[in-house]
Amino acid sequence: MNKSEFTSRLAKRADLSGADAQRLVQAFLDEVQDALAKEEDVAFAGFGKFSVSHRAAREGVNPQDPSKKVKIPARTVPKFTPGAVLKEAVGGKK
Repeated sequence: MNKSEFTSRLAKRADLSGADAQRLVQAFLDEVQDALAKEEDVAFAGFGKFSVSHRAAREGVNPQDPSKKVKIPARTVPKFTPGAVLKEAVGGKK
C-alpha cells in the first residue's frame, strides 16, 4: 500500500474528505519527522515507537571488490520498534 492508497482508506474509515485525509497524513508524517530530527521518541501504546538510533563508524567490505575495505562513517538513523498489539495482529495470535 502506498501513501495515496493509505490516505484513501483512512478517508473512508474516518469519514473524511480526500483532501482532509491527505492533510492529516502529511501532518502526521511531518510531526514524526520533526520529532525524530530533534531526537525525540514518538510512542503509540500498543502500536509501536519511532526513535533515533546512533550507529558507530565501522569498517566494511566493498561488494564489488571484497579484498578492499571501506570506512563506513558514523550516522544517526530512524528506527521503529513494534508494540505488543501490533506484533500480535501481524503474527496472527489470538
